[in-house]
Amino acid sequence: MSSISIAELAAALGAEALGDGDIRVSGAAEPGAAGLEHIALAMQPAFAADLARGRARAAILWPGADWQGLGLEAAIVAPRPRYVLAGVTRVFDRPPEIAPGIHPSAAIDPSAEIGEGAAIGPFVFIGPRVRIGPGARILSHVSIAEDAEIGRDALILNGTRIGARVRIGDRFVAQPGVAIGADGFSFVTPTPGHVEEARATGAVTAEEQDAYVRINSLGAVVIGDDVEVGANSCIDRGTVADTTIGDGTKIDNQVQIGHNVRVGRTCLICGQAGIGGSTVIGDRVVLAGRAALADHIRVGSNVVITGNTGVASHVGDNRIMAGYPAVRLDQHVEMYKALRRLPRVLARLEARLGGVQKGVSNPGTSD
Repeated sequence: MSSISIAELAAALGAEALGDGDIRVSGAAEPGAAGLEHIALAMQPAFAADLARGRARAAILWPGADWQGLGLEAAIVAPRPRYVLAGVTRVFDRPPEIAPGIHPSAAIDPSAEIGEGAAIGPFVFIGPRVRIGPGARILSHVSIAEDAEIGRDALILNGTRIGARVRIGDRFVAQPGVAIGADGFSFVTPTPGHVEEARATGAVTAEEQDAYVRINSLGAVVIGDDVEVGANSCIDRGTVADTTIGDGTKIDNQVQIGHNVRVGRTCLICGQAGIGGSTVIGDRVVLAGRAALADHIRVGSNVVITGNTGVASHVGDNRIMAGYPAVRLDQHVEMYKALRRLPRVLARLEARLGGVQKGVSNPGTSD
């Protein structure tokens, strides 16, 4: 990208510039690797020592930092470093390259509607009656099935698959390999099978069961505005009602969201999390990596589910859950402390019992 002055960068970040605001930079780098063309990202005191190993003339620093004492000619002060980092990466971002217009190899059904300014890359398939919003960017080998709708300014990266009747809002981002609108994993047996027996009785007695029969997915997937879905994640369509994802929700790589699931607004779902069918999740929920939610449960709003946690029952609002099975975090910590103490408790118990047994086996002499 072309260069930007420190003063211009500070204005773009809504931050304060100190020193020579005319210094120009064309990228950002870690302090020890920064060159003359970079602004160094030293937003915490722990990174200050690395500035001497680099060549940056300017850096983004924490409030109260002695930028001149650090040998810099200019600085930008970051009161909330991670939030400023989001702005820095936005300024210096290198968006995927896609030529304007429609690539000659794209296969687009005549009934599809393509919005003004949309760019469609090579080997894209767009099915009947699809509607693509203005300014959308669709990269190579994407397929969009019949009757799907995608809002304005979408970015759909290579190899994404969007199924029939899926409806997606504005500013949607799909990382490579996303699959939205596949059939849900829903099967039934003519007579009660092992799973139903286990749920009802806690045991499995039958040695055989009937073959599984598919329950087809008649619903679709509805996704709100400003949603991002990470690479190789899957969102299944609903059995009858739609699977829904609320505005502003961000989904990491390799996440599985089952049929009929409803996810609220501004949720954060981290890598390898799995959500069973028909589960309902409130607003502002965080699912950390490899969190697993059973089917047909409800998770309230403002909930944090920690990594590797298995949730098998309903969760109320404003809770932090941990462990398997999931309990409140404070309970989980106490349980873990007790588990850590258990070997010492057992050792003392064994020592005491050993002393008692020794006393019994050697009662001593009597007159």
